[in-house]
Amino acid sequence: MLASVVAASRGSIRSLVSLSRRQTTNQPGSPNRVESPAPLPDSEPAAVEEEQRRKPTKDPSSRTVFLFPGQGSQFVGMGRGLLRYPNVKEMFSVAQKILGYDLLSLCLEGPEEELMKTVHCQPAVLVCSLAAVEKLNCENPKAVETCVAAAGFSVGEFAALVFSGSMSFAEALFAVKVRAEAMQEASELVPSGMLSVVGRPQAQYKYACLQAKEHCKSLGIEEPVCSVASYLFPDGRVIAGHQQALDFLQQNSRRLHFMRTKLLPVSGAFHTELMAAAAEPLREVLRQMEVRRPEISVYSNIDGKRYMNESHVRRQLVKQLMSPVKWEQTLHEIYERTQGEKFPHTYEVGPGKQLGATLRKCNRKAFTTYTQVEVTTYED
Repeated sequence: MLASVVAASRGSIRSLVSLSRRQTTNQPGSPNRVESPAPLPDSEPAAVEEEQRRKPTKDPSSRTVFLFPGQGSQFVGMGRGLLRYPNVKEMFSVAQKILGYDLLSLCLEGPEEELMKTVHCQPAVLVCSLAAVEKLNCENPKAVETCVAAAGFSVGEFAALVFSGSMSFAEALFAVKVRAEAMQEASELVPSGMLSVVGRPQAQYKYACLQAKEHCKSLGIEEPVCSVASYLFPDGRVIAGHQQALDFLQQNSRRLHFMRTKLLPVSGAFHTELMAAAAEPLREVLRQMEVRRPEISVYSNIDGKRYMNESHVRRQLVKQLMSPVKWEQTLHEIYERTQGEKFPHTYEVGPGKQLGATLRKCNRKAFTTYTQVEVTTYED
């Protein structure tokens, strides 16, 4: 199936923006430096060290970082006006062939309840995020050319990996289709969900989850699940698990030192062990895909560290389904620097401003050079 889908779409997108085509600084590295190419085998170590000493460190403020949003950022109307940018029309045409429905119409016109479904919103966010890259490349090509690092939230990792040259657009979209369908099926096995929580400094999230699981056991639920699914910012978490566990957390929020709780409009407990059934379908499609080492630094949700090679990418993307998204840790890894050192310019590329909001709460100095690339435009 994968081979036939990719063959059908091959050639439809001639020059989708990716670092394999655009990058002018050709080595992966952190946002505050550009790494030197590896020495040739016959290079003298002393000569190599001297050469590296002479190379100036690039000004980090002349570099960019791209953040790609995940599920929950979608809205009816996203993509409006983007068809006038190169490749975007072809991207939605390829998407229709791969997905089997008109994704552009769903993004522009809804209905909202259909767009909100996991099986639809994950591909929609992927395509609109990469369409936003095309928009940015037209309006500010230097921002694309000088990008040295990227990260994506949950399904946003696939957009980051396409942009980095690690995956083709068509294969990544097919993988996201498989991923979304498998996650939807896993969600339907038990009543479950996700709860956004902002806690006081004394809140103990693991202890709260333990109490919620004990409550579920008292209701006769065997092997209940309740755990942190996303680390967003200091004292900001998403907790996921059995619906009864989330109900308990909401009903006892004051005692647990939670200032705010809100159920998220998703169909299941993503990034917990309740997604175990979704792992094998995703593992299989990733095994069939061509995956390359990213050409810039792409940071994994699992631990906030950079992807090292193609097998690392495949392994971490599967593990991500059942592991918490360590977004706060990822932002610290990207933006950590010595005092007085400048920050790169950050672009949130895709629908919504949620990642900008988390950046502001994690690192106010880095946020001062943040820009959102909107996925709508109303200019004729």
